[in-house]
Amino acid sequence: MQLAELAAHRSNCMKRRVGSVLVREKRVISTGYNGTPRGVTNCGSGGCARCNGGVAGGTALDTCLCLHAEENALLEAGRERIGEGAILYCNTCPCLTCSVKIAQVGIAEVVYRTGYSVDQAAAAVFKEAGVQLRQFSPPQDGLVYLGDAERQPSSPSKADKDGVRLLERMRRMMIQGD
Repeated sequence: MQLAELAAHRSNCMKRRVGSVLVREKRVISTGYNGTPRGVTNCGSGGCARCNGGVAGGTALDTCLCLHAEENALLEAGRERIGEGAILYCNTCPCLTCSVKIAQVGIAEVVYRTGYSVDQAAAAVFKEAGVQLRQFSPPQDGLVYLGDAERQPSSPSKADKDGVRLLERMRRMMIQGD
């Protein structure tokens, strides 16, 4: 989930900063963030008339040029790389439009942190398509252990420390735009 939050820092949308990470077998396949397509002027520079026009949230969506974070991650990965068992982590629950695309490419599970106004419509699409939808709930101690549940570490292992260093390096790269 932290990687989805970090990807959101790359967003150039003026309305909302959304990030997503597509994972299969505990390996990152692609990341995505919301903003204008390649080669199109960024939102903050006047690229999307909707975002620059001061319209209310949730309105005039058909005039928005921005790709959603989930769409961006799916397009970057392509259906062949997604494969079976892929999980999409998003810092915001996908909208109905993205939900349809997520179901189409065969994502097995969507994990999100924050709800969105169309959660029920997205949930209905996911349910019918057999995609598991769940809201992320961080553990009280702040650590998420992805290994065998029986083997919970009592102190951080070298792999845990390496993972923290990797996350920090990725965070710096995403914020700097490298």
